[in-house]
Amino acid sequence: MSTEPPPRVRRAAAVDEEALCTLEQRVFCGDRLSRAQFRRHLDSDTALVLVSTDHGKLLGDAVLFFRRGSTVVRLYSLVAAPEARGRGVGRALLAAAERHARRRGRELRLEVRVDNTAAIALYESAGYQRFGQRAAYYEDGCDAWRYRKTLD
Repeated sequence: MSTEPPPRVRRAAAVDEEALCTLEQRVFCGDRLSRAQFRRHLDSDTALVLVSTDHGKLLGDAVLFFRRGSTVVRLYSLVAAPEARGRGVGRALLAAAERHARRRGRELRLEVRVDNTAAIALYESAGYQRFGQRAAYYEDGCDAWRYRKTLD
């Protein structure tokens, strides 16, 4: 059992913008959030950006979208830096996303690449149920599985 403390998760701030953009560039080949999109989301009532950090270094982030009048919250993105994988960053970000989503909705939904076995395992172990597929959802033509979880 690890004695390492769980990763810290907090709401992102404007000072995180550069690190968020750098992580997007490092991890994703396509379907990246732009600097302008991050800037909008950091200052939005219908979006929430969470970050996991360790000693000031960005380990990962999650982006949630809220639709006015809807009880469904969308987890748009969840990413861990390659060097942070296996340290519980994804699980900590997902748990924090669920806590925030409960305040505004009753269901959390997401899409995940059909070939992202690590993310699929994370979501399924956290109680997410597959309910659909989106053909050619990603920029490179890869399909996506759709998942949802009812929030208690």
